[in-house]
Amino acid sequence: MMKNPDWWRGAVIYQVYPRSFYDSNGDGIGDLPGVTAKLDYIASLNVDAIWLSPFFTSPMKDFGYDVSDYRGVDPIFGTIEDFDELIAEAHKRDLKIMIDQVLSHSSDQHRWFAESRASRDNPKADWYVWADPQADGTPPNNWLSVFGGSAWAWDSRRKQYYLHNFLTSQPDLNFHCPDVVEQVLSDVKFWLDRGVDGFRLDAINFCFHDPELRDNPPSNAVAEGSIGVRKENPYAYQFHKYDKTRPENLAFLQRLRALLDQYPGTTTVGEIGDDNSLQTMAEYTSGGDKLHMAYSFDLLTEQHGADFFHKTVDSIEKKLTDGWPCWAIGNHDVSRVATRWQARSPQQLKTYMAMLLTLRGSVCIYQGEELGLTEAELEYKDLVDPYGINFWPEYKGRDGCRTPMVWHNKEDNGGFSDARPWLPVYDEHYNAAVAVQHGQDNSILQAYRTFLGWRAQQPVLLKGDIDFLDSPENTLVYTRTYEGTTLLVALNLTDNPVWIAAPAAGQSVSGTPDFVGGSWNDRELELQPWGVEIATL
Repeated sequence: MMKNPDWWRGAVIYQVYPRSFYDSNGDGIGDLPGVTAKLDYIASLNVDAIWLSPFFTSPMKDFGYDVSDYRGVDPIFGTIEDFDELIAEAHKRDLKIMIDQVLSHSSDQHRWFAESRASRDNPKADWYVWADPQADGTPPNNWLSVFGGSAWAWDSRRKQYYLHNFLTSQPDLNFHCPDVVEQVLSDVKFWLDRGVDGFRLDAINFCFHDPELRDNPPSNAVAEGSIGVRKENPYAYQFHKYDKTRPENLAFLQRLRALLDQYPGTTTVGEIGDDNSLQTMAEYTSGGDKLHMAYSFDLLTEQHGADFFHKTVDSIEKKLTDGWPCWAIGNHDVSRVATRWQARSPQQLKTYMAMLLTLRGSVCIYQGEELGLTEAELEYKDLVDPYGINFWPEYKGRDGCRTPMVWHNKEDNGGFSDARPWLPVYDEHYNAAVAVQHGQDNSILQAYRTFLGWRAQQPVLLKGDIDFLDSPENTLVYTRTYEGTTLLVALNLTDNPVWIAAPAAGQSVSGTPDFVGGSWNDRELELQPWGVEIATL
């Protein structure tokens, strides 16, 4: 019997991008044994779980998000035995393992697609989304790919178009086909039987499409939480009514949840990229019979500031009702938060961290975030991300947030690899290396460790309700309440001291890093520039 089957509620999940974490065999690419070798480091952060980005067999056109074998480990990452060892070693350290599942599409190198495209009457003919051209030979409708251009690609074998919401090498599976759903659930069960503790579900609202293939209407404004919203990408010019977030997806999520419920203590976190992401998050996490939790792109954009944070969190809280959010301010698809939110000092990054870790919900932290890494500036010749290569120079792609972890400041390639890495180590990152920050009381790394260790012992932060209070401009003030305990969280997001009127006199909590703390004068709280206070009321 599990001690805490709801461990995921309020958990902190550390995202590992295996290609860039640690290279154990000297080929310039991080691997699963490299993750195992660094488990003690991850455990030292006081996180609860590890989310592994894809390590499955893949031609790597989209670096693992194009899967050619859902049950295989790609040789560049190791073997299935390496994965089993990683699971066992993580569990010894009380770390859960969550793996990425890319269910909506596969690689065009998958044997399923090879069979499906061979003819219109083979056993897997309907496993992908095929459609005849219009009378003039053009694609069936106006749907667009996230990566630019039409979402349809012509196949000369079947003399039909196939749907690809992402790269042309990532054909969409047809979830209207019952055999596809059964196969997908069987592949999920394969990993559950190997002992994984949960799944991060990539683009989970993309599984179903409109079977009538109706045109998407135009969009005059980019809504919150969408993906592909960059102005240079025409994907933003449509309201994506028919190519994703279809109502049939809810029944599939219920079947997926029923499978996980057979494995107590397992969990799901869904990635929601949608024109109405907050509403979709609410639908996908409500009722306790679909996703356990979900996150959107709302805090992964360049927008920031107290008003934006307040509006976003408040909107999610009002719509989620009984659902559960999972917050992230960085991942492998967006520029580093230190650059994106224009942080000019370690104190600003610590303040953003304090906000992230005191909101109601679970949290994902992307590798290197705990070091305060900035976005790497790469030359065009160094790019490997097809998204960036396609939209250069207006958009430089995702390589800048995927450069290798820096373990040592005085070793070649930052201690990541003995060989030339698949992406260059950014010179600016050496000064932020783990070896530099370890043991420094005022470092960002130590702030994360201390704050996370303290947070894990605070039920009010793990499970409590949240209520925002009125506060001066460019500040955030909210309470967290649980079983008779109330904590006040106050954040000054300005370069100047501020005075905040609290509902009652507060007392600073103990056990937090030194950067947390304000000056109280009865019910008046003074916060220094980018100051943070957490107090009992």
